[in-house]
Amino acid sequence: MKRSDLIDSLSKQHDDFSALDIEAVVMHLIEVMSEALEERRRIEIRGFGSLCLRERPSRLGRNPRTGEPVALPVRYIPFFKPGKALRERVDSGPQT
Repeated sequence: MKRSDLIDSLSKQHDDFSALDIEAVVMHLIEVMSEALEERRRIEIRGFGSLCLRERPSRLGRNPRTGEPVALPVRYIPFFKPGKALRERVDSGPQT
């Protein structure tokens, strides 16, 4: 599902709000979540899952063009852990 699909789905379910209002809310939600991760805070949505940052330690990589070693700094990557309710729902969902 893309962001525009989410906005369309919410617009169809809530006729009392305009699509622009819903888009503003979705964009604000994404911005708040991004800021929380940027500040190294954990995001937990009960029944859905949690987002946190995982640290990738610094390491020695290689430049693919020249083959010379390159020092790669510590990096943080977002990690999603699904909640129990979401895991159960996905497991019992329609089989393809």
